[in-house]
Amino acid sequence: MNANLCRQLAGILIALCAVQSLPAAISEPVQLDTGLISGVQGRHADVRVFKGIPFAAPPVGDLRWREPQPPAHWPEVRKCDCFGPIPMQLPVPKGTFYQQEYFQDEQPGVSEDCLYLNVWTAAASAKERRPVMVWIYGGGMTRGYGSEPCFDGEAFARRGVVLLTFNYRLGIFGLFAHPELSRESAHHVSGNYAELDQIAALQWVRRNIAAFGGDPANVTVFGQSAGGASINRLLVAPQAKGLFQRAISESAAVLNSRDSKAKLAEMEQRGVKLAGMLGLRSLADLRALPATNLLAAADKVRFDPNIDGWVLPELAVDIFARGGQQPVPLLLGSTSDEGPYADVKAEIFREDMRKRLGDKLDKFLKLYPAGSDAEARDSKHDERGDESFAGERAEARWQARLGQPVFLYYFDRKPPGRERERYGAFHASELVYVFDNLEATRRPWEKVDRKLAELMNAYWINFAAKGDPNGPGLPKWPAYDPQTDISMELGDHVGPRAAADKARLDFIEPLVWREAK
Repeated sequence: MNANLCRQLAGILIALCAVQSLPAAISEPVQLDTGLISGVQGRHADVRVFKGIPFAAPPVGDLRWREPQPPAHWPEVRKCDCFGPIPMQLPVPKGTFYQQEYFQDEQPGVSEDCLYLNVWTAAASAKERRPVMVWIYGGGMTRGYGSEPCFDGEAFARRGVVLLTFNYRLGIFGLFAHPELSRESAHHVSGNYAELDQIAALQWVRRNIAAFGGDPANVTVFGQSAGGASINRLLVAPQAKGLFQRAISESAAVLNSRDSKAKLAEMEQRGVKLAGMLGLRSLADLRALPATNLLAAADKVRFDPNIDGWVLPELAVDIFARGGQQPVPLLLGSTSDEGPYADVKAEIFREDMRKRLGDKLDKFLKLYPAGSDAEARDSKHDERGDESFAGERAEARWQARLGQPVFLYYFDRKPPGRERERYGAFHASELVYVFDNLEATRRPWEKVDRKLAELMNAYWINFAAKGDPNGPGLPKWPAYDPQTDISMELGDHVGPRAAADKARLDFIEPLVWREAK
């Protein structure tokens, strides 16, 4: 680790100690609007963890493909000492990069009955009003769950945050649309159940988080990849207005969320198509089909969030472009290696880009040369990363126009260990640093990684507390200004970074904008 980074990070322990909790525990049982609960001790004596709290009724039987309903009350103290089942999903294929990175152990049991949340707190009293952070996981809206080991909230809780994770319905269970479903809906819509689950979790936070020492008027939503795309949708969803005060979107700019531009009618027809493939003609038959059968059919037809005029009123990029999103402080960014290096033939790469770009191909090839297979390999990698960061930069500019503080980052630390040069600072590599939870993955971590994790966790906490990541002992992170185009580099070097590839970013942004439309 270089001397400059050592000096920059030397004060971080001081900054973290300033928000460190005293060994104490909130009084139990905790009173919720649905009953009393008890929790368990975290890895540290000052943290209490409440696992598997129902925030909605089980979406099974007649509640399959309905907006989340209130959970039932319980008469006795409910022991919240184990995580709830995870949403229905296919397992991550064994031996793949991400399975080895984040899912080394056997995947927990899946169930349609999955609408549970988890709370980490080190508050000693319900009167403390600590900042609240609500995590939304990624996974392409087809995989993931709130209790993944990577998302353990211990570090956040010990440093002054009440941290909450939750499950939302995925794939065919969370996004299936059909004309019959729309007809039975009071709002004449269907699909978007995943989005409604997220809103229901935030409504639960408003009603109950004070009981854990959290401040319901100081809530930050944050998420990565599909979770980051969900953050952008929450910023434009009318039902989410006022449920959070700050937002963090990681590796999911609104320009890059191309899975969110389908209209309701299109999704309904996909539902009709899938029902026909299954030989089912009625909604009753579809609801009676075992969940495992539906899951097995899920890869036949893809379902995405849809513009239904109720949950999602219109295309998110249009709302952002005219300044119609929620005016809240925003922190966002991406990794330097969003797409891995992969072998590609120069001829095929040039032809693919010709089909995509037409008469702009010559200018593209000046910025992304493909005279050889090696050049094409590097250019494809660079173009993928530029697409992501250009989208983040555009979103930062749009949010700044609302007069809100915006903080843009560029994460480029290559985690040590396996396939480091091939994958680099890969998509999702920042997660264990954000959660200061390096032990969730099996890598030969170095001192620089541990210091960077402490620093990033402190930045995220500071932003949640006051809408600004800066604090004592931390390298200064300037707010984003479109005129200076400065972002914050988070990696071996930590500090402000000018846009090194401005010509490429300026070229790519209109292309991404056009495709997002």
